[in-house]
Amino acid sequence: MNPAPDSLALGPPANAVSSDAVIGAPSRRRIPLVPLLLALLALLDLRVELQLLFDHLTLTSLTEAVRTHLLAVMVLLFTPSLLRRYR
Repeated sequence: MNPAPDSLALGPPANAVSSDAVIGAPSRRRIPLVPLLLALLALLDLRVELQLLFDHLTLTSLTEAVRTHLLAVMVLLFTPSLLRRYR
C-alpha cells in the first residue's frame, strides 16, 4: 500500500519546528484566564452573601449561602485545582 500523501497526513510534518521550541526564545507562562474569570464571577455572585456573613456569621447563614449558591461555592473550592490544570 502507498503511504498517504503529505496533503492528507494528520499533524505537522516531521521536520517542522514549532514556534514554542525556538532556540533562544524565553519561555513565557500563560496566565490561566478561564479559572480566574470563573473565580471572579463566583465572588461577584456571592458578594451580598459574603457581606452578610462578615456582619453576622451564623451556622444558618453559612448553610443558606452554600445551599443557594452551590455552583459559586464549588467553583471557589476547585479554583486551585483548575489553576493547576490550566498551567
